[in-house]
Amino acid sequence: MKSPTKTLRLLTANIQAGSSTRRYSDYVTRSWSHALPAGQKRSSLDAIAQLASGHDIVGLQEADPGSLRSGFTNQTHYLAQRAGFNYWSHQPNRRMGGVASSANGLLSRLEPVEVQDHPLPGRIGGRGVLLARYGDGKEGLTVAVAHLSLGTNSRMSQLDFISDLLSDHPNAVLMGDFNCMADRPEMQLLYRKTRLQPPGCLVPTFPSWRPERAIDHILTSDTLNVVDTQAVPAAYSDHLAVKMEVQVPEESLR
Repeated sequence: MKSPTKTLRLLTANIQAGSSTRRYSDYVTRSWSHALPAGQKRSSLDAIAQLASGHDIVGLQEADPGSLRSGFTNQTHYLAQRAGFNYWSHQPNRRMGGVASSANGLLSRLEPVEVQDHPLPGRIGGRGVLLARYGDGKEGLTVAVAHLSLGTNSRMSQLDFISDLLSDHPNAVLMGDFNCMADRPEMQLLYRKTRLQPPGCLVPTFPSWRPERAIDHILTSDTLNVVDTQAVPAAYSDHLAVKMEVQVPEESLR
């Protein structure tokens, strides 16, 4: 008899701290929005909260944990409240003076039994992976949220570290902004050392106004059944978000 499964709705989104980027020139003309609280950040966060509310587990990248540019608002907490998530966690991992800060975030309707915060190796510090465990023991579902470096060598060491973290977890999900395509040589570490699989279809996510590169991913182990994957706007971020429906063994959540 086939084991019963539960369908989970997953979302990963690089929210660019609520800043608006709609064309390459905005990186220059709107650079002030990455340091100052002015602009449409609150309305952008509200739009992201509306998107997140239709999901069970959400991974966030570039969420401000409470600095000048966010008006000292912990954006992960704000989104959890606005979108109705009972469980949330964040991992501040990059501080730029007292002006700006960046974090990975997790929003969850299911209660994790444990959340771990791991700094990632790399030539320049300030990257991390947030890992949440659901269910009991080794067979429980493990969900990791990461934002990888731009440089290939740093990504290689980061993916090697993440592979070691997930190698003993047969029911696993890794989501986030990888800053690379899923078929890059450094990604092969994940596929060799864990049960994570390359995505079944390419979903371009960057830049959001003319998506050409699939660099935001939700990777699942071969024990999970992916039903659907789509790219969707994350308010005014320069990345599209990725949403997925996946069937997981019910026993991995108990």
